[in-house]
Amino acid sequence: MIHQEVEPVGQRWARLRFSIIGNLLASPPAGGQLQQTLQRLADKQWVHPVTGQPVRFGRSTIERWYYRARQSSDPIGALRPRARADIGRERQFPEALKQALQRQYEQHKGWSYQLHVDNLRALAQQQPELGPMPSYSTVKRYMKASGFVKQRRIKRHDSDGAQAAEQRLQNREVRSYEVDYVHGLWHLDFHHGSLKIVTKDGRWLTPLLLAVMDDRSRVICHSQWYLDETTESLVHGVSQAIQRRALPRALMSDNGAAMVAAEFTEGLERLGILHQTTLPYSPWQNGKQEHFWAQVEGRLLPMLEGETQLTLALLNRATQAWVEKEYHHRLHRELDCSPIKRYREDAHVGRDSPASETLRQAFCLQVKRKQRRSDGSISLDGQRFEIPSVYRSLEYVHLRYARWDLRQVALVDPRSQTILCRLYPQDKSGNATGARRAINQHAPDATAIANTAGMAPLLKQLMADYAATGLPPTYLPRGEDV
Repeated sequence: MIHQEVEPVGQRWARLRFSIIGNLLASPPAGGQLQQTLQRLADKQWVHPVTGQPVRFGRSTIERWYYRARQSSDPIGALRPRARADIGRERQFPEALKQALQRQYEQHKGWSYQLHVDNLRALAQQQPELGPMPSYSTVKRYMKASGFVKQRRIKRHDSDGAQAAEQRLQNREVRSYEVDYVHGLWHLDFHHGSLKIVTKDGRWLTPLLLAVMDDRSRVICHSQWYLDETTESLVHGVSQAIQRRALPRALMSDNGAAMVAAEFTEGLERLGILHQTTLPYSPWQNGKQEHFWAQVEGRLLPMLEGETQLTLALLNRATQAWVEKEYHHRLHRELDCSPIKRYREDAHVGRDSPASETLRQAFCLQVKRKQRRSDGSISLDGQRFEIPSVYRSLEYVHLRYARWDLRQVALVDPRSQTILCRLYPQDKSGNATGARRAINQHAPDATAIANTAGMAPLLKQLMADYAATGLPPTYLPRGEDV
């Protein structure tokens, strides 16, 4: 059975807001045109992230989102709804009632939250000195935070998509485009090379070239040959592009499996990069990338045809030299200058690259798992990980990891999206030694438990209320019942 991950509402709101103002960050309007652009966005209808119904936003609201995201190094985080000021604060809950609830839980661990609350309310009515009874939600929240959880009682091209793309191409105009700023938009794609390389184990394989190109200048931010087209290779190359050049505002790719994988798309969100995908069966939307492939096949690879022992390392070194020494400095007829010249002289909207560890943590998949109460562990891709005992009261935990590297699994706060700690696989051999850490918790009061044993407060109250009616019992005694 496939479990669909439920994304936090705050994250859905942040994604919607970023999709509305993302283009403003990538291509800021010219002087005096900001209000007109904002008004056009305000006149549009958007899809509500919770209800799915059409919704509009005021111009001042969109303007506030724009300035908040522009002034922050984390646009997605800045657009996330702010947490309530009282989150984490405990509502009014008298200490005497807490102790009574703890005693009640120790005796009846199989009760539901509702049954605990009903009996606690009855007890508070019988013993007013315990203090005022808090609401159901307050009691439930306290029980969850304290670990008072209910325990079980022991028992092909002729496809519809291709035809739709062909129809769209016939009925819609095709126009060239170019953003106004360097790092406003990047293109990326994989290209299957026409030459084979020989591997260390003596096999001939066809490598794939990943190239990340800046739309405005046509500068190749990073290029590297790989033996596969996986998300791991994609993240490896894009991370280098960011560290070599800058953090872009938007990125365009096709709908390949690696490009739409959760690790990559969620990573772009965390870095504040607007992800735009081309339409299916429409490679002409990424035409600048196709033009670069033609130069790779027409100039670079022909110069390597005489190399009989072409390896991946040699191919990568040759590609780097060709890109940096020839491609970047040759006259680009459409630009009327070299790519590196436009890159250096034009205004840019790029941001400073984050640290390597920040990039690694960004390009991860975030999932929600239910913690197993028996041993404080969760299952992730068929492997068990242990949750630190300090988080044992959490019913559900949010984890961030990359599917190709289970050595780096982190526990995340779903509200602030901050990393709380790193998780490690379950060490069953180490656990077999019998060494266990002590858990700090309140010990139950044995005397109080003994004094409160017997009939539950709610049932006592119900029997007293029935007796007060004066009605006789509604059954006929027989035998031992007399």
